[in-house]
Amino acid sequence: MTLRTPPASERARHYTVDGVLQVDRLFDASEVEAIRATFVEQVGRDHEALGADDGLPDDDVLARFPRFMQPHRRPELAVGALARRLMTDARLLDVARTLIGPAYGAQSMFYFKPPGARGQAFHQDNYFLRAHPETCLAAWIAIDDCDAENGALAVVPGSHTMEVVCPETADARESFTQGLVRPPAGMEPVQTVMRAGDVLFFHGSTVHGSLPNTSESRFRRSLIFHYVPCSSVEVSRWYLPLVGPDGSDVMIAEASRGGPCGDGWAGAAH
Repeated sequence: MTLRTPPASERARHYTVDGVLQVDRLFDASEVEAIRATFVEQVGRDHEALGADDGLPDDDVLARFPRFMQPHRRPELAVGALARRLMTDARLLDVARTLIGPAYGAQSMFYFKPPGARGQAFHQDNYFLRAHPETCLAAWIAIDDCDAENGALAVVPGSHTMEVVCPETADARESFTQGLVRPPAGMEPVQTVMRAGDVLFFHGSTVHGSLPNTSESRFRRSLIFHYVPCSSVEVSRWYLPLVGPDGSDVMIAEASRGGPCGDGWAGAAH
């Protein structure tokens, strides 16, 4: 199976069946270059300002190129202003509206994934966001051409029909994160191949992840946004405030139900 961009009129049906939708060339080359340059400048100048604390040793290449978490909350930085503007870009919100209805922005992330970096084991995004009663929607924007060699995403079409489950322990040799969710029986991962500017949208229960970047010189940079339906009544507190389509802050209730690992599970930043 290969992911292909369906006609606009088929997007909702395609997403309902597979829980994943690839839209090619949503952003043009000049836009992608501006995104890449802005984030590269920031990581070169100060990689700790937005970097996630993943507990990595100093000799791990990801300690020098950490994933940036919630840059849209730092509008005083160029990366923050850019992320906040793109989170509410009409092209992303239009696709989100087609798939889940009117949506709020919940999260922004930027991954650098340089050569030699470990991947991220299969997981489900709504394990972290805990959006209710529906689920979150990821918009994964390729900032570099990516494939299996440099650690592009693999997704499991159809896995969005399963519940969010408590993860097992991942193989630390291949994944920099600890959780692992195995694909449902009878469902196989599909390796994505994306060009810079393509966007992969996927359901919060869709199982997805990536292998290490085994290339010698190719980064696999990506800008990711998560959205939740405007009908959501709660979300994990780390994602509040949400961002309305007009860029305003929006508050809803903090997730109160126990997570998939039990009532004592507090969740974690993704």
